[in-house]
Amino acid sequence: MNANGYIPRRAMSIYAHPDDQDFTVAGTLAKWARLGSEIISVVITSGDSGSNDPAMDGAHKKDLAALREKEQLAANAVLGVRETVFLRYPDGELEPTVPLRKDLTRLIRQFKPDTVLTGNPEAWFYGDEYVNHPDHRAAAQAACTAVFPSAGTRLIFTDLLAAGYEPHEVKRLYIHGTEEVNTWVDITETLELKIKALQQHVSQVDPKEVEKWMREWAEEEARGQEMKYAEAYKVMILKKDEVEAG
Repeated sequence: MNANGYIPRRAMSIYAHPDDQDFTVAGTLAKWARLGSEIISVVITSGDSGSNDPAMDGAHKKDLAALREKEQLAANAVLGVRETVFLRYPDGELEPTVPLRKDLTRLIRQFKPDTVLTGNPEAWFYGDEYVNHPDHRAAAQAACTAVFPSAGTRLIFTDLLAAGYEPHEVKRLYIHGTEEVNTWVDITETLELKIKALQQHVSQVDPKEVEKWMREWAEEEARGQEMKYAEAYKVMILKKDEVEAG
């Protein structure tokens, strides 16, 4: 399915670290933002462990977190993201706990996105050179379980009801980084924005090298499709629109 005709009214991206979103789904977010979608970016940790500089120690973690949040805000400005939420869980220690799922459930009920984008909760290995970060899996698992069943089930986290967060049913769940792809989003017109967004993360990447990676990866994801550059997903349609249902 080429999902280029689908434009959510509001979409929420949920990832573990600053820059995760920009490596993966930023082209889709930029495309939707251009077409009028409201985009909410949820970053679970602030990436405060994201350095192997021998000069850095525990005392520098707050400074690094502040820097990485600033980078993410700059990247989101490039993409047209409406709102950014930092949950500030410890980087490198993330687990798909009930408290994390509850935090994400609260945000989904608060912002009421039609669509949620996240990573693949089952991915351990990519190719033969990259072991997926455990925070990525934990973030994706918590996001998926917040989408269903927690966000839409009234009697899960009843204290959220007392605080005014009524249940909300997400219509579509976009999973990136899976081999079970059923949907391709053409990002040919927004790849430059994706590259520029990733280049904001100067504490993590060499801005001069980013363009080569992004073009190669987007070409690979578009292989076999009638588009030059794509982001590929497994999309779960959890609730059909009236037109689709008819």
